[in-house]
Amino acid sequence: MAIWNDPQPSQTGFGASSRMNAGFSARSQTLDVGLRKHMLSIYNYMTSAVILSGIVALVLSQLVLAGNPAAIGLLTSPLRWVVMLAPLGFVMAMNFGLGRMKTSTLKLLFWGFAFAMGLSLSSILLVYTGTSVALTFFATAGAFAGLSLVGYTTKKDLSGFGSFLIMGLFGLIIASLVGMFFHVPGLAMAISVLGVLIFAGLTAYDTQRLKTMYVQVAGTEYEEKIAVMGALTLYLDFINMFQFLLSFMGDRR
Repeated sequence: MAIWNDPQPSQTGFGASSRMNAGFSARSQTLDVGLRKHMLSIYNYMTSAVILSGIVALVLSQLVLAGNPAAIGLLTSPLRWVVMLAPLGFVMAMNFGLGRMKTSTLKLLFWGFAFAMGLSLSSILLVYTGTSVALTFFATAGAFAGLSLVGYTTKKDLSGFGSFLIMGLFGLIIASLVGMFFHVPGLAMAISVLGVLIFAGLTAYDTQRLKTMYVQVAGTEYEEKIAVMGALTLYLDFINMFQFLLSFMGDRR
């Protein structure tokens, strides 16, 4: 309760101190409950999006393997560029429109992103065996859960570590571009290993960052929006870690 609502604001001593301590304790408990609910919402959004992407990828890959002309054309015609770039378009729209969009619009874009990612990821099921994809997925899921738990529970400030990882991410992008135009022995393997390590670290960092942000948005109109954007962030950490891990763990068809 705020002090200006206290009928005896000038009271001092044990009674006043007890009420203040009780007030801080109650507020802390409320924040803890709200934080758990908020993080659960983020994980629910993220998990649902991963499942949606997986279903879309599986359906499209099966249609391609069955010889469906429309499905084959989607991945081999110029439309494949739309499939590849659509997820990036959704991410940019969500980031730049966050302040102006309604929460319902942001959610719609989030599900559209998950669907588009499923179309894009379908090629993975055409390149790698189903068994290796499944094993890599569960390995990634276990690692992600452990790393996210570390980020949620650690008392160590990971902000400096996060800055280092983001710099590493830019280096990874540059190395990937170099690998596209020049053949450098061992570069692909190095990129895959570094990619796994970078996104593993980002999983813990982003989890802590989302936990910290809750205090700023709790009870505001942005709380649900941040939950959706948090799910997008963790989704990208998970999928990138999965893809890099699959590149050296997966068995090709």
